This record gives sequence, C-alpha cells and structure tokens, in this order.
Amino acid sequence: MKMNVFRLAWLQISSDRGRFAAAVAGVSFAVVLVLVQLGLRQALFASVEGLPNAMQAGLVLVSPVFQNLATAGTFTQRRLYQALGDPDVASVVPMYIRVTPIKNPVTGQQRDIFVIAFPPERGVLNLPEVDAQIDKLKLPDRALFDRLSRREFGPYVELLQKGPEVRTEIETQPVYVAGLFTLGTSFAADGNLVTSDLSFLHFLPDRKWGSINVGLIRLRPHADVRTVQARLAHYLPGDVQVLTKKEFVAREHDYWDRSTPIGFVFQLGVVMGLIVGGVIVYQILYTDVSEHLPDYATLKAIGYRDRFLFLLVMRQSLILSICGFVPGVIIAQITYAVTRAATHLPVATSAVRLVAVYALTLAMCAGAGTFAMLKVRSADPAEVF
Repeated sequence: MKMNVFRLAWLQISSDRGRFAAAVAGVSFAVVLVLVQLGLRQALFASVEGLPNAMQAGLVLVSPVFQNLATAGTFTQRRLYQALGDPDVASVVPMYIRVTPIKNPVTGQQRDIFVIAFPPERGVLNLPEVDAQIDKLKLPDRALFDRLSRREFGPYVELLQKGPEVRTEIETQPVYVAGLFTLGTSFAADGNLVTSDLSFLHFLPDRKWGSINVGLIRLRPHADVRTVQARLAHYLPGDVQVLTKKEFVAREHDYWDRSTPIGFVFQLGVVMGLIVGGVIVYQILYTDVSEHLPDYATLKAIGYRDRFLFLLVMRQSLILSICGFVPGVIIAQITYAVTRAATHLPVATSAVRLVAVYALTLAMCAGAGTFAMLKVRSADPAEVF
C-alpha cells in the first residue's frame, strides 16, 4: 500500500504539540521581522520620494553638492532664467527649501520642520489641496501645514476648525497657518510647511533672494527631455546640475539607500530574521528526526529510499512554512497599523512582497530541513537496532 507522505509528515511534525508550537512561533517571528523590515524600508523610500515626485517638472536644476533635499545646497536663480532661453523650455519655477525650527502654538516648544517655498502659482506641486489654497499663500506670512506632520508641532487641525488661521513663529517672525494639505512625514522631515517665496525670505532673513535650492523646468509639449537636458548641461555653467525628474527622484532614493546606514540596517534585519528563523526550524526538525530515527531506519530497511525520506522532511518544512507564515502576516499587519498611527509613515505591504516573503520563508524552512536530512541519510538499520 502506498504511503501518504503529506499525512505522515503532518502526524509526525504535530505529534509533540509543544515543539510544533515552538517551531510555528519561530517561523512567525522570522516572517514578522522580515515583513516589518521590508515595510519600513519601503516606507523610507516612499516618504523621501514623496516631495520629489510631487514636483511638476520635466527637468530639475540642483547644486553640484546636492545629495538630498534636506542638504540640497544653493545656486543662483539666474541659471533658471538662462534655461528659459532654450526654445523647448516653457517655464521655470524657483524653489526654496529649509529645515528650520517652528514654535508649537500651544506649548511654545520648537521643533524642526521642512519648509517648502515657491512663487504662489498653481501646478508647482502635484498636491490639489495646495493648488486649491494658493490664493492664501499670496498674502504675506501665510503658510499651509501638512496635516500628517507629527503631533509635537501642535494641534493645527483642531485649531483651524475653530478659526481661519493659527499664529506661530519661525525665527521669532510671525507665521500664520491658513490651511492644511497632505504630504506625509519622512525619515528626513517630521513635518512640512508650504509657503510663498516672499514669505520664506521674511521668515528667514539670512537667506538671500535668488539663492535657491531647486529649479523646476517645464518643457513644451513633445519636447525630448534628454535632448533638452544635453543642451542645458552644455551651455549652463558648472555651478548647476541638470537632472531629469526620474534622475532627481533616484538621487534622493540612492542617498538614503547607500549614503546612510538606514538602508543597510533594514537589509541586515531581513537577513537576521531569516537566520534566526532557520536556526529555530533546524533545531526542531533535527530533534524530531533524531527521535524518529528508528522509524526512518525501519522504512529504509523495508525498501524506502532516501528520496522518500527527504520528501517526508521537506513536507514537514512546507507545513511549518505555511503554519508560521499566516500568523506572521497577521502580526505584521497589526505592527504596520501601529507604526502608521504613531509616525504617519506610509508603511504598507503588497501582494508581490507577500509572495516574495513566503518564498524566502519556504526556502528558509527547506534549507533547515535539508540540513536536518543529513541525520536521516546516516540512519543505518543495522546500527539503529
């Protein structure tokens, strides 16, 4: 009679409920750690790319020392006016960016906020809420506050429900928050403020007019981005870089992935999770195999080959991967929700990531099972009995 390998594997791996629960917990722990690390890594890149992706431009001018938006460096606005001389350039927009302390309007405590400034016109950022309130920014010392900023900045959402504006201060200069928009925090910014270029220069008098951080270049319809980029790079001086929008976003991504330890730490967390989970599964399978060694030897004695026994251990690995993956995903989703509520970072998962993590989980369990199988292959019926 042909033996049902899957049923035998289930009966064997679940015979000791305590050990089975420990193995499932080990796999779940690895799944949670991997999913959380990958989720935070994805949130890192999604958050730091949020503002660059929102900028409406075909080409972007930045300083040669540009690394990321928080340390963008400055260059003269004249370079934008020179770029207007290209026949395929439709318009340009200068942007000022600065991380500076802002006062909490309730507690008076100060916290660094990311200030984004540009001439108050629609279409600069792909943020409908900003465009809808652009007339407010035409008034002096007015600004819009990112509702997803951390609560430490102050209860602007609640205060704006009680009145049209909220008064606060930047560098002892009065600032009137006249509305809200949605962008989101990042690893570089706990909060965001949008204002006009003139208000920005009033808030921060140490910044000179025309010393900008980013220049947005809008191209005419049907203009070839690469061709215009090459022309501008050729005749503009070396105190600016001409990047495509894709290159600009990639520069921000690469900075956080390669130039800071954050990307490496997340990758290390994934590796450590798989190692820890693999060791736990190996210990469980190895112990199980050792205890059932006489049974394996008997099977070999009556004619079952090592291939059958290998499939038996692999079925046990498959069972552990499934039983550990499902609760691991549930716990990871709860962790995502808690993290989003606490940090406003866009921590989320996707079907592709779930498939990839399950593949890693299965490989981890299969690898542990393969090492445990070495004990089975050495099972000699004559020696066991």
